Amino acid sequence: MATLKDVADLAKVPMMVAFNALKNGDSVDNHTRERIEKSAQTLNYKLRITQIDVADLAGVAKGTVSYALNNSELISEPTRQKVWDAAKSLGYRPNTIARNLRKNQAGAIGYSWHVTDDPSLMNNLLDRFIYRVTMAAEQDGFHMLTFIQPQEEADKVYDELISTNRVDGFILSDIHYNDSRISRLSAIGAPFTAFGGMYIQDAKFAYVDVDGKKGIELVVNHLIDVGHERIGLLNWHPGWLVGDVREAGYYEAMQNAGLEVHSDWVAHTPNILRSASIATQKLMQAAYPPTAIICTNDVMAFGAKTYFDEIGMRLGDDIALTGYDDDPTSEFLGITSIHQPIDNVAVTVFNILRGEISGHPVADRQVVLEPSLVIRQSTRR
Repeated sequence: MATLKDVADLAKVPMMVAFNALKNGDSVDNHTRERIEKSAQTLNYKLRITQIDVADLAGVAKGTVSYALNNSELISEPTRQKVWDAAKSLGYRPNTIARNLRKNQAGAIGYSWHVTDDPSLMNNLLDRFIYRVTMAAEQDGFHMLTFIQPQEEADKVYDELISTNRVDGFILSDIHYNDSRISRLSAIGAPFTAFGGMYIQDAKFAYVDVDGKKGIELVVNHLIDVGHERIGLLNWHPGWLVGDVREAGYYEAMQNAGLEVHSDWVAHTPNILRSASIATQKLMQAAYPPTAIICTNDVMAFGAKTYFDEIGMRLGDDIALTGYDDDPTSEFLGITSIHQPIDNVAVTVFNILRGEISGHPVADRQVVLEPSLVIRQSTRR
């Protein structure tokens, strides 16, 4: 059976020229295209890229292509890259269905879609996270299976997806205390990686996290640098891991700076605009109201800004305000916020999970990344 290389050799052209001519012909001159088409007709060849073609273009044996495309450790990195480059040039995609059947893999990763406090709003940070994870997964031949996690007995849906071989592993977010998903997946040996976990005591699972305490420390120090000492906090109600970590960071940073925290400088609210606005009003009714307010989420900062707009206080002039997560709306409104390197988080989460699924865990299964402060008009002095 003739191959693309046979056609190219007969027409006396490089393989990629023959490929382009038989695929669309637009980038090849008429004379060359006619010669290539005549050679294909002579050899009774129709364009259908296989691993043999990839091997011919990469200059390796066919067996090497199979090993390289399946990320075998037997293949050196330069050879693996050469094979992947050849496959990409020829538009070759491995037969993932057959490959997964041989490996008894589903070729899919499960992710439970997050639930926001306000159903009318989406969580832009987690939306971007899962988008980037999906891109990384699909580049490696995996697809994302998203599902809604039930409020009660959430671990059962994970059991079902693994036992029916619909997914090969899971990515978790919204990690909380005594998370039943973590204990259940660990118990049954199901591969998973979490976004979050550095402040879970004695964590034994794989995770990628961004240091929440560090983020709040950056904000507190910035506000002190621009002259504030009466610094308030707007946070989730106690008992939510992310909120508890950020609140602890606030108290530690204030204490390290030698600043007192009045009890009425801290207020708690769901992550809902109107609730955050009401909580801000409560903060500003303190005997000595804060001159700056730190919000542990950007949505809370938007709610706080709504209150200040209603009473005519100007951000940066009359009151300083910060958010957390660097939502695109924060940039539009000029609100100082903490940026999390979410693209890096997503790729790292997937790479760690890939090792968990393959049975060859990466050396560093618990990665902590640094947040950064994005200073805008709302904290100018």
